[in-house]
Amino acid sequence: MKGRSVVHIVRCLAACLGLAACLLGQTLRKVGSIELPGPKGQRFDYLTMDDEDHYLLSAHLGPGILYVIDVRTNKLVKAIPGVPGITGLEYVPGLRKVYTSNWGEQKIGVVDLRTMTVIKRLPTAEKPNGSIYAAPFRKVYVSDTLGKAVAVVDVDKDEITKTLNFNSETGMPGYDSAARRVYVNLRSTNQVAEIDPSNDKVVGTYPVEGCRSNHGMAVDSEHHRAFLLCGGTRTMSVFALDTHRTIAHLPLPQGADVVKLTQVCVEHTLRVRAA
Repeated sequence: MKGRSVVHIVRCLAACLGLAACLLGQTLRKVGSIELPGPKGQRFDYLTMDDEDHYLLSAHLGPGILYVIDVRTNKLVKAIPGVPGITGLEYVPGLRKVYTSNWGEQKIGVVDLRTMTVIKRLPTAEKPNGSIYAAPFRKVYVSDTLGKAVAVVDVDKDEITKTLNFNSETGMPGYDSAARRVYVNLRSTNQVAEIDPSNDKVVGTYPVEGCRSNHGMAVDSEHHRAFLLCGGTRTMSVFALDTHRTIAHLPLPQGADVVKLTQVCVEHTLRVRAA
């Protein structure tokens, strides 16, 4: 299994290099801009998509505003206030709701995109941050970084049904749709915790060897891999979710914060955002 894992990583890297070679000589250029009404010079955080409505959802952390942008026209649909210190965003398909991590009030906001208003606020542990939706279980998992916890939100009731506590600050969570497991970074102890969403019990905690301060996470469910951004070692660690072992480390510049998995042709490409 380990040999095949390494081969897969090499193939992914080869695909990335091949794509880079294809783009050699081409220059990235600005094709448009989206004007937003909030104050300039204040920090933005997460972006996510509502593919049903073709909306880009943008968290403006500084002034506490959620922007709803129509990507077909690049026009602002609504600037929704009342989400102080907004960091993470999680859109739930079918319900037309967004769950916001409001660091400024230590609450999870529930935003209804039909009315474009905050319809509920759920008190949670300190510094709600990244989140993930486990669709078969109708639950959103929100990492409360400084509270050393993960809040479990029932999206039908809009209630926190359970809070999982850890002996570490929590980084980003991820959902493996093949194994039907939720994973969360334990960044103070350089570990990953595994959660069974059928009963919200922690079924395992695994060390991420060679990684310090793992925060960002992207999950490749097809190949049972998690890609972890390790700020303390300035690497992206590749973690095998089936064997619970680190199988590779890729160097990164300082400041990498969020990683996303996208598909290009037949191979996977990772995108990394710096803080």
